[in-house]
Amino acid sequence: MSARLLLLRRLLFPLRFQVGRAAPWRAVSTGWSPVGAAFNVKQQRRLDVFGKNTGLFGVPELSSPEGFQIVEDNALRNTESLVERVCSSPPSAETVRLFDQLSNELCKVADLADFVKVAHPDSSYREAAEEACRNIGTMVEKLNTNTDLCQSLRCLLGNQQVMDSLDPETRRVAELFLIDFEISGIHLDEEKRKKAVNLNVVISDLSSEFLLGANLPNRIDKQALPEHIHSQFPWDGRYIQVGGLHADSPDDLVREAAYKIFLYPNANQLECLEELLASRNSLAQLVGYPTFAHRALLGTMAKTPETVQTFLQKLSDKLHDRTLKDFEMMAGMKMKLNPNLMPWDHPYYSGVLRAERYNIEPSLYSPFFSLGACMEGLSSLFHQLLGISLFCEQPEKGEVWCEDVRKLAVVHEEEGLLGYIYCDFFHRAEKPPQDCHFTIRGGRLKENGEYQLPVVVLMLNFPEYSKKSPTLLTPGMMENLFHEMGHAMHSMLGRTRYQHVTGTRCATDFAEVPSILMEYFSSDYRVVNQFARHYQTGQTLSKPMVSRLCESKKVGAASDMQLQVFYAMLDQTFHGVHPLKGSTTDILKETQETFYGLPYVPQTAWHLRFSHLAGYGAKYYSYLMSRAVASMVWKQCFMKNPFDRAMGERYRREMLAHGGGKEPLLMVQGMLQKCPSVDDLVDALVSDLDPDFETFLMDSE
Repeated sequence: MSARLLLLRRLLFPLRFQVGRAAPWRAVSTGWSPVGAAFNVKQQRRLDVFGKNTGLFGVPELSSPEGFQIVEDNALRNTESLVERVCSSPPSAETVRLFDQLSNELCKVADLADFVKVAHPDSSYREAAEEACRNIGTMVEKLNTNTDLCQSLRCLLGNQQVMDSLDPETRRVAELFLIDFEISGIHLDEEKRKKAVNLNVVISDLSSEFLLGANLPNRIDKQALPEHIHSQFPWDGRYIQVGGLHADSPDDLVREAAYKIFLYPNANQLECLEELLASRNSLAQLVGYPTFAHRALLGTMAKTPETVQTFLQKLSDKLHDRTLKDFEMMAGMKMKLNPNLMPWDHPYYSGVLRAERYNIEPSLYSPFFSLGACMEGLSSLFHQLLGISLFCEQPEKGEVWCEDVRKLAVVHEEEGLLGYIYCDFFHRAEKPPQDCHFTIRGGRLKENGEYQLPVVVLMLNFPEYSKKSPTLLTPGMMENLFHEMGHAMHSMLGRTRYQHVTGTRCATDFAEVPSILMEYFSSDYRVVNQFARHYQTGQTLSKPMVSRLCESKKVGAASDMQLQVFYAMLDQTFHGVHPLKGSTTDILKETQETFYGLPYVPQTAWHLRFSHLAGYGAKYYSYLMSRAVASMVWKQCFMKNPFDRAMGERYRREMLAHGGGKEPLLMVQGMLQKCPSVDDLVDALVSDLDPDFETFLMDSE
């Protein structure tokens, strides 16, 4: 949802590359393509003292923070004009186009501001973007309860002759707009509609407050901890700051202390969560749904909370014995003086088991995974599968928010320029630690027949290159890069007529499928062999090393998946029937003991740190369901040949191209040639845990 005010070139050639001077550590020529080289050397900006500042993402007004007020005012003014046009137009396909244009006007500000408010290094930009998000959000809620607007849409949907003349995507978009009205309470009387608007505003504010509180550190008097572990934590005067779980620490006491201190209940955060859950439930019941989960799951693959709970329960049942075996192995590795496995032990000993069994020390792999090599590998994979290449392009003055941001043009061999990906890959102070994909502008067919090119940002947190080496990624970082690039390609290839359903604007439990599918590609030796080579010697990564890395992920994987089931079940319970059966902490304890297997630790409140409750309310299961679908797509369509162009084109045609403009299960059915049942999804996840016999033989030699 957004549009840049400058005209974008339809063709990219000739491209401008700014590679920079070769670094001294490149002792061997490894033949990087321009995209590989651009990510393996320091970005060289052109000195442009007198050039015009084009503004963030090429939006001229955003050459200063004050510009947000200008673009916001323009969007709101255009919105008013479009509302009048919609309400005065007879029902036709034009009605849907105007609705989408209305959405585009608001989203081209809201989406951009949503990114800037969390990622821009300048606090004045962040504050201005935050205010724009709030004002645009308020307008959206008002429009969702505008009865005249809704009546125009109902007149269209009620005119069978006109509806029969519309293409399937236009019909679906019209129906989706009506759903937006209905879940906002359009059918209510005026007083209740106002209440619905107010509840949405309250929910938005509480979500932001909960997210902030979920990441705040806890403090404790350092005298309360043994002196020999003081150095493991930052401290200020007499207080130790604990801002995380220290899950990787080899010291059992450090992990235990971090767990108990970081997860110690915070009264304000608890009150915020309880108000958030109660407000969501009130909104759902006000607009006619039994629970918030029923409202949230409209249009998803799962469709109902009952289906989600069946899926999670069946998966939990099939994981049970494997999970117990995982925990027994981890308990066996603990010190004999304290053999009881606790929640703070799981992540650490899971990693130790993997490392000991398969010798997968990250430092052995990182020299083969320079960032440039990985980017070159992605470009090569996309070219073979989809006919797409990635090219670095020099940003204009003021176009990016940080000098180390790279701008990628995504170019199809026949169709030309498809869109832009801004790569904000390197760690910096105050940058959010999460790896994210942001839509800045969605694709759509414009009134003049041109296509509005999509623009996205990928935000990751890699270490910067040094004088001695380029940025070297751990296997986990490499997999995260592939994952996020899956989201980006979904955005680039979602060639929908309407931006309301472009790219990742689809059901949450479908949106993660393309990104998780990319994880399977990142674990296949045939793919990795094309790009993984030592940054100094040019040596390729051996097949046994890749195989051991892939198999190591299966060690402890059942218990890891069981943990995700627990998280998803907790999310479903919190957003299920109200009033809740006990406090949120009571529910946490009961759900943990039923769906995880490790004991609840008294005086801890993990759920108050579960930030996904804000953004994924009732939809956290989406990761597991999307992984199940991705697993099925991989095994059926790409495992035999990960470079199969025919399958790549089918994947684009059946899944990527539609965004949210087609029922998600129909897209899955088109790809798999069958509609998967709940049992199919569960079996796909469980089968991923089975060891690979070839690797076993390789390790036995």
